[in-house]
Amino acid sequence: MRPVLPALVPLLLIAGCDAGALPPEPPEANQQVRVGFPRGGLVDAIAIDAIDRLPLRAAELVAADGTTVRASNIDVTASPTFATGQWVAGDPWRNALTGGGPAAVLTMPNAQAGAALQGREQLLATVSNTEIALPDPVAYRRDWRKYRIRLTFGTPPGESETRVIAAPEPPP
Repeated sequence: MRPVLPALVPLLLIAGCDAGALPPEPPEANQQVRVGFPRGGLVDAIAIDAIDRLPLRAAELVAADGTTVRASNIDVTASPTFATGQWVAGDPWRNALTGGGPAAVLTMPNAQAGAALQGREQLLATVSNTEIALPDPVAYRRDWRKYRIRLTFGTPPGESETRVIAAPEPPP
């Protein structure tokens, strides 16, 4: 028992010293911006996907000389919902090949065998998607480090904010 006691004393001292420390603040989970080139596509447009509490209202590619190229259209979805869970192969409501309809469950010999868990989720944020067409893909590939992307979130005259982020590296 004696060899174990000296090994426990330093552990107790270390555990006691951490009592006054504050936990690190988590980053805001509802803000995320992803900028890059579409996979498998041509390197002639930059795709922007944003999840934020405010809708994306403007996106611009800013060159080193100050010229800008605006995004053509922005798709905004406020609080999107999606279905989760499991579906069975013989689901008469989802499978048109099985025939029937809502009344088909009454004719099933064992209705409990086709039961499945289903749910509905809702994201409490705004999802925005857009693309910015590159005016000169060769010049962008050469000087991409000098480019910036300016994003404007919110709807004036209400709350709005502008963020400037680095332009993405073109794929090899």
